[in-house]
Amino acid sequence: MTQAWDKALRARGYRVTPQRQLVLAAVTKLEHATPEEIWADVQQTASGVNISTIYRALELLEQLGLVTHTHLGHGAPRYHLAAEAEHVHLVCAECGRITQVSALAGEYGFQTDVGHLTVFGRCASCRASAAAEGAPAGSARAAPTT
Repeated sequence: MTQAWDKALRARGYRVTPQRQLVLAAVTKLEHATPEEIWADVQQTASGVNISTIYRALELLEQLGLVTHTHLGHGAPRYHLAAEAEHVHLVCAECGRITQVSALAGEYGFQTDVGHLTVFGRCASCRASAAAEGAPAGSARAAPTT
């Protein structure tokens, strides 16, 4: 894990445990992941870690400002690094693909103050598939459940 995470934990009086390191690594790797997805990733390395450990680690890491969560529709919250918190989520209501847009300042010179913003719609891939099938351009299939 990066020394920045280690320093942030130690500076606040917390130990750098293997479980916390694995959770941070999973959050980094998976980007917008549910606690269950993070747990599944951690299980590949440490099968003895249970889901309650994941929830406790996420809660602590969020309190320390290392991770944050967002709600992208119904279902479990999704976690990502707090350093990447200022962005907009584009969520395809058809396939569930999540696209992160953070280039507003660079591309438009616009500094956002949104924390998290989620825009639901249909991605280019799903729109192209619908067009190929002859479905009307504005129609959306049922949204996936998470």
